[in-house]
Amino acid sequence: MDKNAAQFLELADRLGTLVRGNLRGVGGQSGLQPVHLQALIYLAAANRYSNTPQALTDYLGLTKGTVSQSLLLLHARGLIERQVDSVDKRMVRLVLTDAGMQLLHDSPLLPEWTQAVAHIAPQRSKIALAVLRELLLTLQLSAGKRSFGVCNTCQHNLHEGPRSYRCGLTEEKLSLAETRQICREHLPREKRRR
Repeated sequence: MDKNAAQFLELADRLGTLVRGNLRGVGGQSGLQPVHLQALIYLAAANRYSNTPQALTDYLGLTKGTVSQSLLLLHARGLIERQVDSVDKRMVRLVLTDAGMQLLHDSPLLPEWTQAVAHIAPQRSKIALAVLRELLLTLQLSAGKRSFGVCNTCQHNLHEGPRSYRCGLTEEKLSLAETRQICREHLPREKRRR
């Protein structure tokens, strides 16, 4: 294996291990597993096209059964709501409740990462983020996976004027807040799916 590739893999694995350990610690206080917290984190960041059980399954890379069981538990705990889509009554939307948002807000995960990143010079941090995003995108596209990127980095995102956005895929207007959320229909501007 290429030395650089091996080092990236090792660092990614170690960071992943730390994140999963942190999720276990946070979840343990609430009786939740890491997958439950990952689902809540995803739903907090997902846009209206991406807050479905299928999108969550794709994002987490888990089986439908595992995700379904996780959603049942989160719903029973009052952390998420299932809402019927206003346009397509067959579609279920998953929305965090106030309790779900509060659980994430009270989580020590982000403060720990904020402290760690504070030790990195801002310019180096920007470079590291760009490299990690490129690596993630390359791996996702080469595996035929969706990128689940932020809306404002998507080929479908059309900036029509000051604070005026539209999705070129759905032709629907987007709020500024929606352009900052992740979308399962994301198609990166710089690279097309293979």
